Amino acid sequence: MLIKRNRPRFDEKTAEQITALAMFAPAGLLLAFFLILPFVNAFRLSLTDQPLVPRLITTTNENGDTVRVQEAAENVGLDNYRDLLSLRVFRLEAERDDQGQVIRDEAGNIEYESARAYLRPAGMQSLAEFNLLGSRYVLGATDAPFYRSLANIFTFVILVVPLQTSFALGLAMLVNQKLPGKNAFRTIYFSPVVTTMAVVSVLWFFLYNPSSGLINSFISVFGLGPYDWLDHPASAMISILLLSIWQGVGFQMVIYLAGLQEIPEELYEAAGLDGANTFQRFRFITLPSLRNTTLFVAISTTILAFKLFVQVDVMTFGTGGPSLSTITPILHMVNQGFREAQAVGYASAIAVVFVLLVLAISLVQRRVLSSER
Repeated sequence: MLIKRNRPRFDEKTAEQITALAMFAPAGLLLAFFLILPFVNAFRLSLTDQPLVPRLITTTNENGDTVRVQEAAENVGLDNYRDLLSLRVFRLEAERDDQGQVIRDEAGNIEYESARAYLRPAGMQSLAEFNLLGSRYVLGATDAPFYRSLANIFTFVILVVPLQTSFALGLAMLVNQKLPGKNAFRTIYFSPVVTTMAVVSVLWFFLYNPSSGLINSFISVFGLGPYDWLDHPASAMISILLLSIWQGVGFQMVIYLAGLQEIPEELYEAAGLDGANTFQRFRFITLPSLRNTTLFVAISTTILAFKLFVQVDVMTFGTGGPSLSTITPILHMVNQGFREAQAVGYASAIAVVFVLLVLAISLVQRRVLSSER
């Protein structure tokens, strides 16, 4: 008599897919609730002229009574994006005297008309002036602070990502050594990460104080300073960069430390028997083994660097100064949406453009780093 065996309801591949979906579900729900839905709502608001405080209008109800009601936000289409991203190049005309001759300065350079005469009628601000093929041009933007914030944040990211990643790897290798007190050093290096950024920013604001700050007091021993670190365009962003590296390097250090402890000790022993020195072991064993860890650290550091806000907001009192040298896209968005213009629709357009920009950079970065394997 043949016994009919029940076939499994799901094959092995289907079971693995169900398990994967079940494990992804909690994170996926949180991602949808806290990231995707807010992004969709921000895009919806970016197509309107929604203000922070609803506008009130006087109207008459069905009973003939005069009442004040909230005015609905109007759909403006892509106007917010047009105002945010619009750029235009103007060719400046040379100034001429009454005889029509070109006016030159004492050095023999041609004097050009003021750029404001071209920018103001177009409702634009100057981004840069440059010479090209013997003519003078000015690049104007409707929202010049936004483009200045992009230049600032890209400079910040280009500097902070390699510096912080390299410093984190060095600290991780240091505290991974079998040295006395290594746990205490791990705690010391990681403690700034768990400290609120606002508190850290206030602390460093006093450290940078030009008259009584600890940093100026220290360099004065060597006959240097004092310097006004936060009030000079050349040093303000560098000062915030140093603060950011000090506060965040502990997080990357812990990630690297976990990666280092996963490298088999036998690899180093075999390399030592083959005559490899310390640098060769680091180059051919440590770095290749930490490739996935480095990929994660680089992408996460890039995203965190693009989110630069609290340091600048606290240390420059929300101005992004001096001369917009420290303004960032998030600070500009907050100022436009909640402080200065109080235009939530326009601020939402800034948020949408910035999120898409960071997402594109992260995807490109991931692809480039992954292709190096």
